[in-house]
Amino acid sequence: MLSQEQITALIDATAYDPSGDKIGSIKQVYLDDRTDQPQFATVHTGLFGLKETFVPLESAQVDGDRVVVAVDKQQVKDAPSIDPDGHDGALTPEQVAELYQHYRIPSQATGTRDTYAGRQEGADARHETERGRHSGDDNAMTRSEERLNVGTETHEAGRARLRKYVVTENVQTTVPVSHEEVRIEREPITEANRGQAFDGPAISEAEHEVTLHAEKPVVEKEAVPVERVRLGTETVTEQRTVGGEVRKERIDTDGVDESR
Repeated sequence: MLSQEQITALIDATAYDPSGDKIGSIKQVYLDDRTDQPQFATVHTGLFGLKETFVPLESAQVDGDRVVVAVDKQQVKDAPSIDPDGHDGALTPEQVAELYQHYRIPSQATGTRDTYAGRQEGADARHETERGRHSGDDNAMTRSEERLNVGTETHEAGRARLRKYVVTENVQTTVPVSHEEVRIEREPITEANRGQAFDGPAISEAEHEVTLHAEKPVVEKEAVPVERVRLGTETVTEQRTVGGEVRKERIDTDGVDESR
């Protein structure tokens, strides 16, 4: 259980969940109205730390500038949205019960009061603190304003993969083929072939046979590599507009002629 003496150590410390995941920076501490012990803290979360979320301090442990709370980062991310500046800087019993129900903590249905920036004594003490901060020997008042600190972070946006599969298609091609045909060749009897002509009986029966040849298409298949394919990445830069609400202090004058 944290004590009031540890409140100073909590402000601007960094909150972590039990797994060691960073949750955000602690900005305000709320006390239990019944026990006056630290009950909740508001933590700046979100991409640019613009969201302020309530985190229970029950069973929290302080280690230097680290505060380890008993709830995980996802529970804080999904916590109910409650305005830290509402209800005069305090939580109502209904809001406390809503937070306890979300974080699965037995509800004690009590209100809280904010201890940050001198608000534990109420609205009057807060105004006195502001007057004390703005007064000085030089009679000057400091005007402050919030500014957006915009940055980028890398996250996984998607995945791409190569997948190889087999398809079957019909391929046709033309190939020349040849074949032999029989033709009759006649030659007259000459001195050159007379001996062959008179070789054998004068009158007889005979038979001659010629073997004919023809080509036919033959199809064979073989697998050959045709190309190499791989996945590559390239960085494309584009402009995106981001925004958020910022607060600015304004200074009014009372009883002063500004034209002078």
